[in-house]
Amino acid sequence: MKTERTTLKRLPKRGSHERDTVYAILDEALICHVGFVVNGAPVVIPTIHWREGDTLYFHGSAASRMLRSLREGVDACVTVTLLDGLVLARSAFHHSMNYRSVVVFGKAREVTEREEKLRALDALVEHVMRGRSADVRPANEPELRQTMVLALPLEEASAKIRTGGPVDDEEDYTLPVWAGVVPCALAFGSALTDERAAAAVPDYVTAYER
Repeated sequence: MKTERTTLKRLPKRGSHERDTVYAILDEALICHVGFVVNGAPVVIPTIHWREGDTLYFHGSAASRMLRSLREGVDACVTVTLLDGLVLARSAFHHSMNYRSVVVFGKAREVTEREEKLRALDALVEHVMRGRSADVRPANEPELRQTMVLALPLEEASAKIRTGGPVDDEEDYTLPVWAGVVPCALAFGSALTDERAAAAVPDYVTAYER
């Protein structure tokens, strides 16, 4: 996964090219940002992503400018970030954040084979809510035609991670200023049942966490 483009130049000690590390971050995150160039201008679009094996997928309307551009083979840069905490130092300069992030480079292909597309869309549902794909109605033919799925090989990717507390200049440690970390985590509330729901809340919803 390490290439010239994925070699970290700023704080390389925080970097990793280990597949398990990269994949764990991609699998935990629900949102990615896809960067590409259209007509000479940069565009960055937030979207949902999911991973199957060594492939990253994203989807959307078949009319999407992003997807139509990417299927033509333009270079893409996909980023994911998980925020783990606010790092408050004794000086304004050394404030930071604890995070886990991934950057992926590559060219996407459109998934046109019907069975692969169906498997990919099932995997999307499972990425968001494990156990859900067995309960819901799968996509029908009109919905499949309206949906484009793109696959991006995970051949160029790197992770960057910061952990721990603040690192101040030695002379600042005696300042009478509180310093430390405020942890941050994504939390989900209790499910709100739709008024026309015809089934009880499933266990995978009541026990959901990420």
